[in-house]
Amino acid sequence: MAIMPMFPLGSVLLPGAVLPLHVFEPRYRQLVQDCLASPEHEFGVVLITRGLEVGGGDVRCSVGTVARMIQVAELDDGRYALVTVGTRRVQVVEWLPDDPYPQAVVDELPDEDADEDLTDRIGETWTRVRRMNALAIELGDANADVSSEMSADPLVASYHLSALAPLGPADQQRLLAARGPRERIDLLEAALDDAQALQQFRLQHPSSGSDFDSDFGEP
Repeated sequence: MAIMPMFPLGSVLLPGAVLPLHVFEPRYRQLVQDCLASPEHEFGVVLITRGLEVGGGDVRCSVGTVARMIQVAELDDGRYALVTVGTRRVQVVEWLPDDPYPQAVVDELPDEDADEDLTDRIGETWTRVRRMNALAIELGDANADVSSEMSADPLVASYHLSALAPLGPADQQRLLAARGPRERIDLLEAALDDAQALQQFRLQHPSSGSDFDSDFGEP
């Protein structure tokens, strides 16, 4: 276990995914400075389930991802522009006082059965994700990605698929917290069923597309 600086966000960072950040709050500027002074240049990212990113007083998930800073630019007014990459999962054991910024006691959270052969499942799910992302672009969701290549490593692929699928934060959090790649793919397939139903509805009712969220289970 270790004490780690934490950055609660309204989005989920998955291992292997890239997360750009614009840091303007004074407390998070201090977090960046302290992380730059440490050998690892790392902090934890957790999803906010209720509340706002700015100002504190939020409710946070207990499973998060360690973000490593790979690019840092300090702007003239003291803000920071960061590019980070998710490296591994952590479980929050205890939240500490937010002074000078959120911190928590965390423990590593390795995946179970990370080496299980899921080649066929991953290939089928990847085909489905690409097809749904192509449709998402057609529906006007510009962030959908149809160009990536899939890793042969089942653990890496399970996270990569989770990051690329057209899902909202609550679904992605469930995928992050899955016990291992097989459970993650099972949960992803179920979430894609719901997302696909929503896409079909939007195709049939184009004017209603912006009134719905793909995260059916989001609190």
